[in-house]
Amino acid sequence: MYCADNDRYQEMKYVRCGKSGLKLPALSLGLWHNFGSKDNYDNMRRLCHTAFDAGITHFDLANNYGPVYGSAEENFGRILDQDLRPYRDELLVSTKAGYDMWPGPYGDGGSRKYLISSLDASLKRLRLDYVDIFYHHRPDPETPLEETMEALAQIVRSGKALYVGISNYGRQQTADAMKILEELHCPCLINQSSYSMFDRHIEEDGLKPFAAQNGCGIIAFSPLAQGLLTDKYLKGIPEDSRIRRDGRFLKESALTPKRLSQIESLNRIAGQRGQSLAQMALSWVLRDGEVTSVLMGASRPDQILNNIRIVQKTGFTPEEEARIEEILS
Repeated sequence: MYCADNDRYQEMKYVRCGKSGLKLPALSLGLWHNFGSKDNYDNMRRLCHTAFDAGITHFDLANNYGPVYGSAEENFGRILDQDLRPYRDELLVSTKAGYDMWPGPYGDGGSRKYLISSLDASLKRLRLDYVDIFYHHRPDPETPLEETMEALAQIVRSGKALYVGISNYGRQQTADAMKILEELHCPCLINQSSYSMFDRHIEEDGLKPFAAQNGCGIIAFSPLAQGLLTDKYLKGIPEDSRIRRDGRFLKESALTPKRLSQIESLNRIAGQRGQSLAQMALSWVLRDGEVTSVLMGASRPDQILNNIRIVQKTGFTPEEEARIEEILS
């Protein structure tokens, strides 16, 4: 089922995360979609096997990934027990808390009560003693930032997480969080944020260069803009597409004539590079070395195998960069 230990790491690139000693694979596997209670468990196992055999050591979760909430962690815990437990020291497992998880006043936000309780529950679902990275999933304006960061530092001191990170924090919020964590002798390892050709807010508010200059890693989610940065919609909307199956995050209204024209133009450049549009979109996120890792989702093992090919092709010529910028303007 698994390739020889030394072979597993030959094709993947591993990137040092910020100023830490930890390296992340250039591509990480996100378990946001396709790992819930309604998804096929055997397919989940195949996805994890394929990823690990390809050198993808990082598996990213959150307490409320599913649906139902908690089910992605439960399913990954089963896969660990069945298949991956002997390789625990070769894996990075991350989870998060910050969005709504259970009813009542203590199941959401950034309080010490919520974060510590949530991680305890996540560890039970994952069947683990610790996670490698624990994130606060979003800023909480109703909780003092000091309380949230002190809870993260307490979690590391307790041994329930090796590193901590933040997610969906902007530039100034990141700077404030990093300062507090530094004073607590618990550096902020990483910020997880959406980033793609169609979503460049971490460039616009300065987070991306700030993190690179100040020793905080960046891991990008939604690099394919929920599937828009693929060739999936160039000939209409497939019945098995995310728009048809789950319209919460990608709606048909996103496919404007301008957007479709951009997708077509980008697809032509990708073909000239010898890549699919999805591969080029992943390469683009990693193009300048300021993003540590890019999170990909997958519904089939072949998607993982196709996407890992980008690791050795993240560079763009000045002409390609200029053409892409012109298309996106």
